[in-house]
Amino acid sequence: MIKGYEIERKFLVGMPDISLLDVRRRIAITQTYLVSGENNAQRRVRRIIDGDKVIYTFTEKLFLTPVTRQEMEYEIDEKEYGRLVLQARDDCAPIEKVRYCFSYRDQLFELDTYPFSDTLAILERELDRPEQDIDFPDCFTVVKEVTGDDRYSNAAMATAGTFPEPDILNVTENGVN
Repeated sequence: MIKGYEIERKFLVGMPDISLLDVRRRIAITQTYLVSGENNAQRRVRRIIDGDKVIYTFTEKLFLTPVTRQEMEYEIDEKEYGRLVLQARDDCAPIEKVRYCFSYRDQLFELDTYPFSDTLAILERELDRPEQDIDFPDCFTVVKEVTGDDRYSNAAMATAGTFPEPDILNVTENGVN
């Protein structure tokens, strides 16, 4: 079980050329949000395909600030996953995404891509402290920071089936138009 605090910032980015990234791991994720837990904690389960392995996890988060949350996460078996999925929120569809974990200048990033967009993605960076500087790879066009913007939560995007502002801009392979 992993328990602790998570400090994370999220950015809406133009879709980079994945081949330019130092990808350490590519995983396919199906994420299902469950009814809230104690103290209105956000609860979810994931089915993760990592190479030839299938992993199931349960996560519970308490949001302390837009950037900081207390998190408990642990692996579960397929049977427990099936039982918990029955507690899925009625107002929130599961979300599918492919996550690319990569390093850049001694920083670990996670790039989440979604089937509803081939031009935009979400880039996440876990930090040691909220004000920590982030050095973005040159191949990224950062559209805007979306940390704390509930419209860009996986739960909101799953329900909408799109980014909240799908026409926010025209992003091409060469950047922003």
